[in-house]
Amino acid sequence: MQHTVPISIDVVSDVVCPWCYIGLKRLDAAMAQAQEVPVDVRWRPYQLDATIPPEGRDRRQYMLAKFGSEEKLREIHARVAEAGRSAGIDFAFDAIKVSPNTLDAHRLIRWAASAEGNRQTEVKKRLMQAYFEEGRNVGDRAVLIDIAREAGMDAAVVEALLASDSDIAETRGEIETAQQMGVTGVPCYLLEGRYAVMGAQDPAVLADAIRQISAAKARGELGSAA
Repeated sequence: MQHTVPISIDVVSDVVCPWCYIGLKRLDAAMAQAQEVPVDVRWRPYQLDATIPPEGRDRRQYMLAKFGSEEKLREIHARVAEAGRSAGIDFAFDAIKVSPNTLDAHRLIRWAASAEGNRQTEVKKRLMQAYFEEGRNVGDRAVLIDIAREAGMDAAVVEALLASDSDIAETRGEIETAQQMGVTGVPCYLLEGRYAVMGAQDPAVLADAIRQISAAKARGELGSAA
């Protein structure tokens, strides 16, 4: 058996991207398959549409404008819902009334990494579950404060931070960096900060990548990170 060492995976994704939610679940399954490799997962921001105003847009109108027809939208939802069921997700697209701007959600995810016990993965999962399975507006700061509280963060601190400009520039900067690196679609998994796996890949594909990168790192073949 090959010697394995811990690796890092930076996941670039948006909380309102259904394939990113499927990708999150598939990454969980992949890490369970490759459980001999310790993985440090870090969630990085991306916005599918940064032009949505802070109050959001009517989701039905927004999606019809994007995809052109009810028929096309039903086809897309059916395909995503089928993939979601196999990953343990019960998409409730009809319950979603608002297409939100996700900048504040990404700020919350950023702060969760430095919360006691590192709540980042928990907050990320809860945001996506709230949006896709419960139809909650994750652009609403009251919803974000509730989710922070549910995840064990200090809700009063989060409320104060959301009311400020804290980390707005830094979060936008991370998104721009991802775009400059060539990330044009999400989810994107960056293993050890350099090897990219694009799209919501099958768990077996991700597990294989985790094992290969860990083994290569153990053999000293990766060199220093750029």
